Amino acid sequence: MPRFFVTEDHIEGGRAYIDGGDYSHIANVLRMKKGEELTLSAGNGTDYFCSIEEVNKAEKRIELAVVGSWKSFSELPVKLYLFQGLPKADKMELIVQKAVELGAYAVVPVATERAVVKLDAKGREKKQARWQAISESAAKQAGRAVIPEVLPVMSFKEALEMAKGLGAIVMPYEKAEGMEFSRKAIKELHGAASAGIFIGPEGGFSEAEAKAAEEAGARIISLGKRILRTETAGMTVLSIIMFELEEDTAGNTDGNIS
Repeated sequence: MPRFFVTEDHIEGGRAYIDGGDYSHIANVLRMKKGEELTLSAGNGTDYFCSIEEVNKAEKRIELAVVGSWKSFSELPVKLYLFQGLPKADKMELIVQKAVELGAYAVVPVATERAVVKLDAKGREKKQARWQAISESAAKQAGRAVIPEVLPVMSFKEALEMAKGLGAIVMPYEKAEGMEFSRKAIKELHGAASAGIFIGPEGGFSEAEAKAAEEAGARIISLGKRILRTETAGMTVLSIIMFELEEDTAGNTDGNIS
């Protein structure tokens, strides 16, 4: 079923509407008609099951009847923040897309010591807008109830300071203690409200960065004996955490809450 995101003011009582670019997509690309069904999300963790009442060509909006609503079952119980060291070329686009598909709550680009990419203020704004558009597209495809935010590029120090406010921090690093410790660190995420995942760029984290993270409370974990590319490492950690925590997700499609 098609899924679209709107702001909360687009949903009121038993009615809702879609306008802007999604109107054109529904009316001209999908060619949906009166009576057809879709799902809305306002980024508040609730899914709204709707039926099209009218394709209003004069006002360029899709008029909807809200048939039912429920807490989304697609969001993980832990808000996962991916702190990604800036990679080369366009790898960040793939990283954002896959992170959103795998349940990340937000993506934070980080300018680390060994990051080759250097972005000026204008470049950062342009890239952030592009990455946010990719996040929205991936959220629609994955059936997410929120559009994960791609935050502005931060320094490693700024990112670590932000992560200190989260429930847990994990950082894959080649000098980690071993797999048993890593499994324990992942299992300890059960019941946490939020967690930060730090992934280094192509050159990895420096020893000073790893030490600073550990002093900030990060659990330094191993992903095995193989060397993973930066675009693979984040996906791997998110996949492991998603698999571990998926059954903790509190959501259903049986109880109408509206």
